[in-house]
Amino acid sequence: MNGVLRSVNRVLLGLIGLVLLVLGGSVLAIGLGAPSPSWWIHRDRHDVLLTTAERTKWRDQGWWWPVVFAVLAVLVVLALWWLTRSVQRHRLSVVNVDTGDDEGAALRARALEGSVASEAADLDGVERVRVRLTGRRRTPRVRMRVRLEPDADPGLTLDRLTNETLAHARAAVGTTSLPSEIRMRAHAHRAERVS
Repeated sequence: MNGVLRSVNRVLLGLIGLVLLVLGGSVLAIGLGAPSPSWWIHRDRHDVLLTTAERTKWRDQGWWWPVVFAVLAVLVVLALWWLTRSVQRHRLSVVNVDTGDDEGAALRARALEGSVASEAADLDGVERVRVRLTGRRRTPRVRMRVRLEPDADPGLTLDRLTNETLAHARAAVGTTSLPSEIRMRAHAHRAERVS
């Protein structure tokens, strides 16, 4: 998510939260006995949000309920889409490489992911590797999921991943810092039958 979308997201969340806080707080205050202004929706603590006449006004119209359900369905789909876009970590497409001059170069993130994954897969005890670059173009982050063979030494594998594989990736990008998250899982082997 780029900076403009992130800012819009935060502003909208803040406004929605503020409106909900004001409405909920006012309903709570009036329910506890606070006086309400003459223009407010609620008059006193026994007032309801919608009267019976307001609730049943459009009930006999054939178009009312399909429209209500369609609007609610669209709102739910939009809310789910927004939630997944907010939570999801986006994959980088390009990484900026510091070449020493002030111009730099662009490296395809998938090429770097493939290089890191193939080098990590060649290590002893590694069965499968998945690598994903996240973060920003100038400050990429590495997320690595490693599946170990049953007889692998996790400490040795982690040491080689950080000191060899990720060191080569840092050199390729031209940075001294490449934040990384490595998740290792051992491949479960079947129990041997003892006779």
